[in-house]
Amino acid sequence: MKTDEKKKLWWVAAGAGALVAARAISRSLTAYDFNGKVVLITGGSRGLGLVMARQLAKEGARLILCARDAQELEDARIELAGQGADVLVVPCDITQEQEVNTMMARVQNEFGPIDVLINNAGIIQVGPVAEMTIREFEEAMNTHFWGPLYTILAILPGMKIRGGRILNISSIGGRISVPHLVPYSASKFALVGLSEGLRAELKQYDITITTATPGLMVTGSPRHAIAKGHNEEEYSLFKIIDSSPLTAMSAEATARKLLDAVRHGDATVTTTLPAKFGELLHGVAPGLMTNIFELVNKVLPGEGGIGKARAKGYESETDVSMSDLTERTQQAAQKNNEL
Repeated sequence: MKTDEKKKLWWVAAGAGALVAARAISRSLTAYDFNGKVVLITGGSRGLGLVMARQLAKEGARLILCARDAQELEDARIELAGQGADVLVVPCDITQEQEVNTMMARVQNEFGPIDVLINNAGIIQVGPVAEMTIREFEEAMNTHFWGPLYTILAILPGMKIRGGRILNISSIGGRISVPHLVPYSASKFALVGLSEGLRAELKQYDITITTATPGLMVTGSPRHAIAKGHNEEEYSLFKIIDSSPLTAMSAEATARKLLDAVRHGDATVTTTLPAKFGELLHGVAPGLMTNIFELVNKVLPGEGGIGKARAKGYESETDVSMSDLTERTQQAAQKNNEL
């Protein structure tokens, strides 16, 4: 290689390095500071919501956690308050608009305006679509679409004046529809559409919305899933995949990535290599992705079993689902208030 060509390559490499460094410095200087900010986390009593609450508490955020189970909320409050966090817990079913509005009025009176909203509450049903009923689709849409919409509309008047940040936690299932998770995927697609549209419209008010489409994470939550059809087989497969280090990221690492995306005002964030690869493949060749899932569907449990009846994950445990293959998930359940 000639000397002139070597010099050109050196300058190109140096320029690229300078751009990367400049971008990193710029992101650092403009990063959102959670210290002293009022942060509302729906579904904050356990799982990913609780993990994010722990991390935000360490950054000095003032926390409001809402969920349906008052005892779970109290357990979370005791833990966080014991670590010195300023935390308020409010029992609330976000699928009920009036309950959301009542909660927001209480938060306004006791904590002041909300600076950051994290729509995290979720529900999941596993099983063949033929065993799903309208009830499963309604539950998924109420939790993943209407609930976030109610909370956003409730805080919007104040945020339009002050600005703020909103994190809508969808799923890779909101980019790629997954067999045996159709109600879940359909509702998460709806949340992605809502979130991305609102980001474009609300930026004028200094409201930054981040759409999260994380891959699998080890939160310990599978035991609260609803399983249908051959429920024990469905649940065991789901829990094993959810626990594997090849497919699932820790809840702590996931929370850090999601909060960093909010911190830097990113439009979207996807976690785990399988999810990123799937998202890329689906974008380039959606037909191929569908063909792959058709093959996957053939090896999944078929119809039958308990049929359209419902069983919680913890009601579907077997020796397989409680084996070494799911140890990470079992440990996370103990750690993250899932029991």
